[in-house]
This record gives sequence, C-alpha cells and structure tokens, in this order.
Amino acid sequence: MAKLGSKEKPAVVHVENMERAGEIMSLCDKNNWQVIVGIEPDKPEDISDIERLLNPPKPITKAITIGRNEPCPCGSGKKYKHCCLN
Repeated sequence: MAKLGSKEKPAVVHVENMERAGEIMSLCDKNNWQVIVGIEPDKPEDISDIERLLNPPKPITKAITIGRNEPCPCGSGKKYKHCCLN
C-alpha cells in the first residue's frame, strides 16, 4: 500500500481561495509531499490529508508482560511468582 503524500497516493485537499492553495502547495513542497489541490469557494475547506501528514498516528506498542517463572523485575533474584506477583 502506498504511503499518503507519495506519487502513488497524493494528498487531496479542497480549499476556498488561491492564497490558501498557495500556502498548502508551499508546505507540501517543503516536505516533499505530492498533493492535489482543488479550489472550491462555495464548499468548506477539507485539509484532513494534510493534517494526517503533519500529525501521523503513533504506533501501538505492546506492553511488556512478565511470566510467572521469569526473574522478578524488582531485582531481588527471586522468581516473579514468589516475589511481586501477589
């Protein structure tokens, strides 16, 4: 799957005027993003693709789980089940 802002999947933006389109184009040029800008004065602005590029979602990290028979993370040297499990 192509990454948003690449040649295969450009960001699609709808703005209300030419000045705003120029701002969006300069921002995308600065970050080397591909973008398609549509100017529609009678519709509300839609820059959700640009917002997604500026604030990418954070990757989900899995919490580290400690097994019952592993050494306790407190450093006592005992097994977890005999130390901090209870």
